Amino acid sequence: MTRYEYEAEKWNGERVKGRMDAKSQVEVRVKVKNLGYKCLSVTELSGSKDNLSKSSSLQSLSLKEKIDFTQTFLTLNKAGLPIIESLIFIEKDAASRQVRLIAQEIKKQIIAGYTLSDTISKYPNLFGHVYIGLAKAGEDSGEIDKTFERLIELLKKQGDIKGKVISALTYPIFVVLLAIAVVLVMLMFVFPAFKDMFDQQGKQLPAITQFCINSGEFLKDKWMVIPLGIAAIIGSFIYLLRWEPSKRKIDEFVLKIPLISDLVKAAAFSNFLTVLQIAYDAGIPIIECLYLSRTTLSNSVMKDAIKISIKKMQAGAHLSESLKAANLFPKMILFMVSTGEQSGRLGELMTQCVQHIDQQLDLIIDTLGKLIEPILLIFIGVIVCFLALSLYLPLFQSYSV
Repeated sequence: MTRYEYEAEKWNGERVKGRMDAKSQVEVRVKVKNLGYKCLSVTELSGSKDNLSKSSSLQSLSLKEKIDFTQTFLTLNKAGLPIIESLIFIEKDAASRQVRLIAQEIKKQIIAGYTLSDTISKYPNLFGHVYIGLAKAGEDSGEIDKTFERLIELLKKQGDIKGKVISALTYPIFVVLLAIAVVLVMLMFVFPAFKDMFDQQGKQLPAITQFCINSGEFLKDKWMVIPLGIAAIIGSFIYLLRWEPSKRKIDEFVLKIPLISDLVKAAAFSNFLTVLQIAYDAGIPIIECLYLSRTTLSNSVMKDAIKISIKKMQAGAHLSESLKAANLFPKMILFMVSTGEQSGRLGELMTQCVQHIDQQLDLIIDTLGKLIEPILLIFIGVIVCFLALSLYLPLFQSYSV
């Protein structure tokens, strides 16, 4: 990786300079364009090709590690410690090895003359564009403490949403996995044990019984098929989620499923509006707030819709009009944003929007949890009936003679 310096122009004509690491000048121009800037020039910095040699060994920071790093840095900074001393403390005493490594790397770059935000911007895969954008805004405005407080609030909010979704899915996933395990045990050990008794009857077995016996014998002889099949299914699923054409189809399909669509949208709106509100309160221009908020969206259909909003705003529209053009947000959100713009209380009204969406998200998760229980009962009932019929139909045939 090589370090480059670029000059770019914002949407309002303001020129900015920055530095980033990339494999080529073309990659720098693409990254600058993704930030919403117009790239004017790119210059390679001498002696920069080994800047990321060690950082390449760094792995992504988990949400908990980001919170720990940010919280510790904020506490030390509030106590009056210089940035270097704060980073030295984190480097030595952080519980996570990954946090210690990143603190060490950031310390080296700051000693070399880079600012905190410039250094963090070298690690988009570790911190994310939202974290980097807010850190830069805080440093530029001289309110780094307030910005880090907002970052902690944002990270905890994302953790809460993730926790709610995981807790809603944990029980059904556990039940499904347990059902699969029971079916495998029945096929591999129970049905083969009854095979001799069925053969002594001298009659043709029912199709479902024969299917279960054949499947059990196959799985018992070729048991390696089970882990290989599971790995193949998981690998294929991950590939389909990452391959852009299939990911888009999946995203479109998810948004058409009742209740699941509501859950996906509510979680996305909550993250999107939280970042929008925090970035706006941090003093970031509203169009850059939209760019940052868009990076929180994982659904490609929703990201494309926000592109329309950004273009609308670049053409001079208000935020409420731009969000309406996306044809994505609930009317309540659009009304509150419009009211905030007209009254000059946009930040306050966006906070209320986030609270409203969070309440909706809790309600959707609660409804989904209640709906999943009868679905699971039906699923388990079907499996039990299938296995019971497969096992007892030959016995019923023998008694009927």
